[in-house]
Amino acid sequence: MATEAALAWAPQPGNGSGAACPVNMAFAHHYLPAVYLAVIPLGLVGNALGLWQLCTGLRRSARSALSLLVGNLGLADLLYVSTLPFLVSYYLQGRVWLFGRVWCRLTRSLFHLNLYASIGFLTCISVHRYLGIVHPMKMRGRCQALTSSLWLSVMVWVWVIAQVAPDLAFSKMDYTGTRCHDTTEYKNLGTYLPYTAAITVTGFVIPFLIIIACYGHVVVVLCRNSTVDPRLRRRSIRLVIVVMVLFSLCFLPYHIFRNLNLLSRRWQLQGSCTQTLNNIYISYQVTRGLASLNSALNPLLYIMTSEDCMSHMRTLQQRASHSLRSLFRSEASHQTDEKKINIIHCEQQLSDEL
Repeated sequence: MATEAALAWAPQPGNGSGAACPVNMAFAHHYLPAVYLAVIPLGLVGNALGLWQLCTGLRRSARSALSLLVGNLGLADLLYVSTLPFLVSYYLQGRVWLFGRVWCRLTRSLFHLNLYASIGFLTCISVHRYLGIVHPMKMRGRCQALTSSLWLSVMVWVWVIAQVAPDLAFSKMDYTGTRCHDTTEYKNLGTYLPYTAAITVTGFVIPFLIIIACYGHVVVVLCRNSTVDPRLRRRSIRLVIVVMVLFSLCFLPYHIFRNLNLLSRRWQLQGSCTQTLNNIYISYQVTRGLASLNSALNPLLYIMTSEDCMSHMRTLQQRASHSLRSLFRSEASHQTDEKKINIIHCEQQLSDEL
């Protein structure tokens, strides 16, 4: 038991200065690989099928502009999911990185690239849906053109890369060359904290406020306007729910506890060492897993935004309900026939006895 306790309580990763405040690192060694192993198949299959559906239906789809935005979201997810096997290996081996310094930086940066690309394209999808419902006349022509979405996608990628690029300048490995940090070493905290605060505002807070404003107005319009197509109302409300769940579950907790964890590491350098710091660290690890789940949940947007997917689902639902009704009817008719046969058999027995 003493050995297990020693393994569970180790110095904070990235502690290049020798600060000795213990944190429960064993939790991350078990929790993160489990989450990543669940995200890998779900993210690969879901996003690959979604991209295939969008590519095959792009020319005949009336919503090709929106489909292009969703497709870029899937591309960002696939880039990130491709790095997860390396992280699974890293945590299962007790935080021993075997793939070099360059790949360590790229792997960690691809997480942030996926994170902020997801937020950026979800914001564009939300604005697109807002204009289509609240200002439908403005959507005709230019806003519905595929060229507009193409340029918008390029702008989102440029903006995301510009935000994530400074992260590549920070060292991700400690002095031993075996640990690959998700943020940076202790000695860089003074410059990394302002950068993280800035990217939290530009990459998360502002897009989140835009999405809340857009969907808040959309819900009001859908509730007040009785002439809106019921199918459009249901699909739009489902999209609102999916996007808000993604932000509330995957993005909001991560940004809160990432900044708190960086602040707690600074407090450690100042001599503070309490149970609260360990709780912050464990909470941060939980939110890292939740943030990676967005790559597995984003494929739901293919269903929400694709008329083809919705029609296929309605067809499958109708076929399933028809099959169940037919099965119940056949069983009921079979039971009725058995009852009739039994009645006839009983009548024959009575007539024979008479």
